[in-house]
Order: sequence, then structure tokens, then C-alpha cells
Amino acid sequence: MPSRRQFLSASAAVALAAAGGLPAAAAEQAEWAQNYDAVARIRVPRSTTPILSPQAVAATEEAAERYRDIVNRGGWERLAAPAGLRVGSKSPAVMALRQRLIVEGDLDPAAGSSPIFDSYVEAGVKRFQARHGLNATGILNEATLASMNVPAETRLKQLELNIVRLRSYAGNLGQRYVIMNIPAALVETVEDGRVVTRHAAGVGKIDRQSPIMNAKITQVNFNPFWTAPASVVRKDLIPMMQKNPTYLTENRIRVFNRDGQEVRPESINWRSDEATRYMFRQDPGGDLNSMGFVRINIPNPHGVYMHDTPSKGIFGDDFRFVSSGCVRVQNVRDYITWLLKDTPGWDRDRIEQTFEAGSRTDATLAQPIPVYWVYITAWAAPDGLVQFRDDIYNKDGLGNFSVALARRGAIEPDDPDAAFLQN
Repeated sequence: MPSRRQFLSASAAVALAAAGGLPAAAAEQAEWAQNYDAVARIRVPRSTTPILSPQAVAATEEAAERYRDIVNRGGWERLAAPAGLRVGSKSPAVMALRQRLIVEGDLDPAAGSSPIFDSYVEAGVKRFQARHGLNATGILNEATLASMNVPAETRLKQLELNIVRLRSYAGNLGQRYVIMNIPAALVETVEDGRVVTRHAAGVGKIDRQSPIMNAKITQVNFNPFWTAPASVVRKDLIPMMQKNPTYLTENRIRVFNRDGQEVRPESINWRSDEATRYMFRQDPGGDLNSMGFVRINIPNPHGVYMHDTPSKGIFGDDFRFVSSGCVRVQNVRDYITWLLKDTPGWDRDRIEQTFEAGSRTDATLAQPIPVYWVYITAWAAPDGLVQFRDDIYNKDGLGNFSVALARRGAIEPDDPDAAFLQN
């Protein structure tokens, strides 16, 4: 068990590691004049325990007991603090912030009760942010404040609800499988009971939800065509063409009638539903194609799949609920390398060559890989770290889905990428 002094040294080092050194104002604060040991630098660990595993079930059950104790002791006070508090800030609200971080174990009580937002508080805020799927900036922004003000009773109920969900997946899921946790917008590849890779994801909007399902990944399509679903034609393409008549041409989208004959976009009445009678197909090409360079086929009744994207900026956002139901995958080359590992002739060199060639190529997996699209909003790892995510689709029914409102703004409705390029 580390001492309090070791904890403080390590916590302060979190801020150093992320920021690249002490802030300029540090020299003006005596309490920051510490000798930080480089080897003591720590960060929130990335557990190799899959979110769907007996170990995760047991850890989440233990976490529920801890939060039950927090609730029995009165939970935590609502934090009335101005957004934007950061290193160097001085405010009575910082003292309340310290207490809020201490309750859940993100800050050691030995850090004191100073009104100054020092590097210890910054490290505690970063730890809290990482546990809630937020960018670990160390700044008390609106999204962080909203998450801190979810009542302890709600967090306990989240854990209890998700224990039931986790138990339903506690059986044998396969030697190799993929987990796509919708509320976390995160993909895990699992092999021999350990997480091999993790990938940020872009998942379905609130009004176009990604489905909960069990399926199998069967094929990887390189440089695929993209065909717009009927819902995207109605909700996105028609309104976009009303605003910009050259939109289809600019995005290399061709229109075909039922006989397979190409139709000129200007011949269609975009002020009616005529467009719903045609097929819209986007030419291959990772720079514009909605699926980027790769589509991962998952036969299922919902018609959804996983894919690359030309809009990779969303992977750095807190709010990644941006698609029409399909799932975008960060670092897709690493992902498909893992998928095709046991498929003869598809090593990393062959994959890179296929990317460079830009040719339409399909790779069928030698053995289909199970994939589980799940809805888990609270879980824990054996090291005791407890994770929470917004109930973005309001499936918990506890009201904390409204926290997501503080995270919106990554994509504006009038942004072209907010249209059909979200699949």
C-alpha cells in the first residue's frame, strides 16, 4: 500500500506528464516547489481485463459495495463551482472541489484543503475525467462539473443495473472476440481473456441509435463503395441537396435508377420525395468516402457495420455519438490487422500494400469473430478503478443521460459532416 507521500508525488506527476512540465506560475506557489521523481509518474491505468468477463463482474460488485457505503454516509454535496477552474486558480470553490475528489478516491485527503488549484487537484481532476470518458485536461470544464454533480445514489443504481447486464455476458464469449460498448464509444479486441487493443469509436446519435446485438465479423472490404440507406436519403441527402445542388457531385456520389442506369442529380425534384426511389452510391476513396478505406462486414438484421472514416477528428472529442447507427473505428489498420491475424495471406505488409494500391479488395476471415455491441454505463476493473459513462440513450432510466448535453457541440447540424457522412 503506497504511503500518502508517495500518492501525492505520483498524483502531482500525472499533471507533469500530461502537460510536459510545471506551469509557468508554479514558481510563484511555494506548495508547488516539490522535487518530483520521474519514476513516480503515473496515469490512470488501462486494465487488460475485458469489460465483459467474470473478473469485471466481481470488480463491479465490489465497487457497488463501496458506493453503497458512500450513499449510506450521505453521498457528496453538489459542487457549486465556476467552470474553468485550473492550475493557478484561487477560490473557496477549490476547497469544495478537493472534498468532492476525495469522496470517490480521486484525491488523497493528505492533499489538504487549500483554496489554490494546485498540481495535486489537477491530477485528481484528470483521474476523475479519465474515469468518466472525458479528455483528461485537468480543467474543471462544464462536462466535468456536470458529471461530478450526478448524485451518489444515481451512481450506485448505475452500478447495480450494470451488474445485471455484465452477468448476462459472463459465459464463454470465445477465444477471440470484439466488444463495442456503445455508451463508452469504445471498441476492445480480446484474446485469451485479455484486452489486446482499444479503439475510440463514433457511434449512433440519440435519434439514430446503434443497436445492442451479438453477431460475427466475417469480412473486411478495402476501398468499398458506400450505398446510402433510405433513412439517410430522406433525413440527410434531400435536405443537403436543397441547400447545395452540387453536393452529390462534390462528394463523388452517383445516382442510379432501379434498372441500374445512372441518373443526373439535376433531373431529380429535390423538393419532393422523388429521390427516395433511387440508389445513391459513393465511389471508393478514403478522402471522401463515408467509410474511409475500410468496411468491416457484420451480417445482422439492423444493416449496421463498422468502418474507417475520413473524419478522424471526432476520435478526440468527448462526445462521439455522431453516426446513423454504424460504428467508426479509430486506428482501423491496427484493428483489421488483429481481425485478419489468422487469415492466411493477410499480414500487416499485405494490408498496407492494399491500402496503398487503392484497389477494391475483399478479405474473408478464416474464422468469423464474435462481436458484442453492448450497453454498459458503469463497470470496474480488478484494480478497483470504477468507470462511469453517460446514459446516452436513456436505457438506465435514471436521468443522468442529460449530462451528455454538456458534451455536445462537436458537430453542428449545418456541418456537412453532420449529414450522411456519419454512417
